[in-house]
Amino acid sequence: MPQAQTYKTHRRFFWPYHFIVQPILVANLLFHLRDFINSPTMGTGWPAIVAFGLLLLSITARVMALTAQNRVIRLEERVRLARLMPVEEQGRIDEIATRHLIGLRFASDAEVVDLARRCLSGEFKSAADVKKSVKNWRPDFLRV
Repeated sequence: MPQAQTYKTHRRFFWPYHFIVQPILVANLLFHLRDFINSPTMGTGWPAIVAFGLLLLSITARVMALTAQNRVIRLEERVRLARLMPVEEQGRIDEIATRHLIGLRFASDAEVVDLARRCLSGEFKSAADVKKSVKNWRPDFLRV
Protein backbone atom coordinates (compact mmCIF):
# COMPACT_ATOMS: atom_id res chain seq x y z
CA MET A 1 0.00 0.00 0.00
CA PRO A 2 1.49 3.40 -0.97
CA GLN A 3 2.39 5.80 1.79
CA ALA A 4 0.14 8.83 2.38
CA GLN A 5 1.13 11.77 0.24
CA THR A 6 1.43 15.43 1.31
CA TYR A 7 2.96 18.58 -0.08
CA LYS A 8 6.20 17.69 1.68
CA THR A 9 6.29 14.13 0.31
CA HIS A 10 4.75 14.49 -3.15
CA ARG A 11 7.96 14.95 -5.14
CA ARG A 12 8.98 11.78 -6.88
CA PHE A 13 12.47 10.63 -7.64
CA PHE A 14 12.84 7.76 -10.07
CA TRP A 15 15.96 6.29 -8.49
CA PRO A 16 17.47 4.61 -11.58
CA TYR A 17 17.28 7.91 -13.47
CA HIS A 18 18.08 10.40 -10.71
CA PHE A 19 20.64 8.40 -8.75
CA ILE A 20 22.31 6.11 -11.30
CA VAL A 21 21.94 7.29 -14.92
CA GLN A 22 22.34 11.03 -14.33
CA PRO A 23 25.37 10.79 -12.00
CA ILE A 24 27.10 8.38 -14.40
CA LEU A 25 26.49 10.67 -17.37
CA VAL A 26 27.67 13.75 -15.46
CA ALA A 27 30.80 11.92 -14.26
CA ASN A 28 31.45 10.69 -17.82
CA LEU A 29 31.25 14.24 -19.16
CA LEU A 30 33.56 15.55 -16.43
CA PHE A 31 36.15 12.83 -17.08
CA HIS A 32 36.12 13.51 -20.82
CA LEU A 33 36.29 17.27 -20.30
CA ARG A 34 39.28 16.78 -17.99
CA ASP A 35 40.99 14.67 -20.65
CA PHE A 36 40.26 17.28 -23.32
CA ILE A 37 41.53 20.16 -21.14
CA ASN A 38 44.74 18.26 -20.33
CA SER A 39 45.30 17.21 -23.94
CA PRO A 40 43.16 19.18 -26.43
CA THR A 41 43.08 16.94 -29.50
CA MET A 42 40.38 15.49 -31.73
CA GLY A 43 40.92 12.17 -29.93
CA THR A 44 39.93 13.72 -26.59
CA GLY A 45 37.49 16.34 -27.92
CA TRP A 46 35.13 14.00 -29.70
CA PRO A 47 34.44 11.80 -26.63
CA ALA A 48 33.73 14.98 -24.64
CA ILE A 49 31.23 16.09 -27.29
CA VAL A 50 29.55 12.65 -27.27
CA ALA A 51 29.44 12.68 -23.45
CA PHE A 52 27.77 16.10 -23.55
CA GLY A 53 25.30 14.81 -26.15
CA LEU A 54 24.39 11.80 -24.02
CA LEU A 55 23.80 13.97 -20.95
CA LEU A 56 21.71 16.38 -23.00
CA LEU A 57 19.74 13.44 -24.46
CA SER A 58 18.88 12.15 -20.99
CA ILE A 59 17.79 15.61 -19.82
CA THR A 60 15.67 16.32 -22.90
CA ALA A 61 14.04 12.89 -22.68
CA ARG A 62 13.01 13.71 -19.11
CA VAL A 63 11.71 17.15 -20.13
CA MET A 64 9.68 15.62 -22.98
CA ALA A 65 8.15 13.05 -20.62
CA LEU A 66 7.24 15.77 -18.12
CA THR A 67 5.75 17.92 -20.89
CA ALA A 68 3.57 15.03 -22.06
CA GLN A 69 2.53 14.37 -18.46
CA ASN A 70 1.64 18.04 -17.97
CA ARG A 71 -0.53 17.99 -21.10
CA VAL A 72 -2.44 15.00 -19.72
CA ILE A 73 -2.81 16.68 -16.32
CA ARG A 74 -4.10 19.84 -18.03
CA LEU A 75 -6.73 17.82 -19.89
CA GLU A 76 -7.74 15.80 -16.81
CA GLU A 77 -8.14 18.89 -14.65
CA ARG A 78 -10.12 20.77 -17.30
CA VAL A 79 -12.50 17.80 -17.60
CA ARG A 80 -12.79 17.54 -13.81
CA LEU A 81 -13.48 21.28 -13.46
CA ALA A 82 -16.08 21.10 -16.25
CA ARG A 83 -17.82 18.41 -14.22
CA LEU A 84 -17.60 20.25 -10.88
CA MET A 85 -17.88 23.98 -11.67
CA PRO A 86 -21.20 25.74 -12.07
CA VAL A 87 -22.20 26.08 -15.74
CA GLU A 88 -21.88 29.87 -15.67
CA GLU A 89 -18.19 29.61 -14.65
CA GLN A 90 -17.14 26.82 -17.00
CA GLY A 91 -16.30 29.28 -19.78
CA ARG A 92 -13.31 30.47 -17.73
CA ILE A 93 -11.69 27.05 -17.27
CA ASP A 94 -9.39 27.59 -20.27
CA GLU A 95 -8.07 30.77 -18.61
CA ILE A 96 -6.47 28.75 -15.81
CA ALA A 97 -2.73 28.47 -16.44
CA THR A 98 -1.24 25.01 -16.90
CA ARG A 99 1.03 25.56 -13.88
CA HIS A 100 -2.09 26.12 -11.75
CA LEU A 101 -3.87 23.07 -13.17
CA ILE A 102 -0.80 21.02 -12.25
CA GLY A 103 -1.19 22.20 -8.65
CA LEU A 104 -4.96 21.66 -8.68
CA ARG A 105 -4.58 17.97 -9.45
CA PHE A 106 -3.77 17.36 -5.79
CA ALA A 107 -6.94 19.09 -4.53
CA SER A 108 -9.99 17.08 -3.52
CA ASP A 109 -13.21 17.53 -5.50
CA ALA A 110 -14.67 19.40 -2.53
CA GLU A 111 -12.07 22.19 -2.70
CA VAL A 112 -10.89 22.27 -6.32
CA VAL A 113 -13.55 24.71 -7.55
CA ASP A 114 -12.71 27.26 -4.86
CA LEU A 115 -9.00 26.89 -5.58
CA ALA A 116 -9.67 27.28 -9.32
CA ARG A 117 -11.52 30.53 -8.61
CA ARG A 118 -8.53 31.72 -6.59
CA CYS A 119 -6.26 30.85 -9.55
CA LEU A 120 -8.48 32.88 -11.86
CA SER A 121 -8.42 35.85 -9.48
CA GLY A 122 -4.59 35.89 -9.64
CA GLU A 123 -4.06 34.88 -6.02
CA PHE A 124 -1.61 32.11 -6.91
CA LYS A 125 1.60 32.64 -8.88
CA SER A 126 2.83 29.05 -9.09
CA ALA A 127 1.80 25.42 -8.79
CA ALA A 128 3.54 25.37 -5.41
CA ASP A 129 1.25 28.17 -4.18
CA VAL A 130 -1.79 26.12 -5.20
CA LYS A 131 -0.42 22.91 -3.65
CA LYS A 132 0.32 24.67 -0.35
CA SER A 133 -3.34 25.77 -0.19
CA VAL A 134 -4.74 22.25 -0.62
CA LYS A 135 -6.34 21.04 2.60
CA ASN A 136 -7.49 17.55 1.53
CA TRP A 137 -4.62 16.13 -0.49
CA ARG A 138 -5.52 13.84 -3.39
CA PRO A 139 -2.40 11.72 -3.99
CA ASP A 140 -0.90 11.16 -7.43
CA PHE A 141 1.39 8.13 -7.48
CA LEU A 142 1.57 7.83 -11.29
CA ARG A 143 3.76 10.84 -12.00
CA VAL A 144 6.70 10.55 -14.35
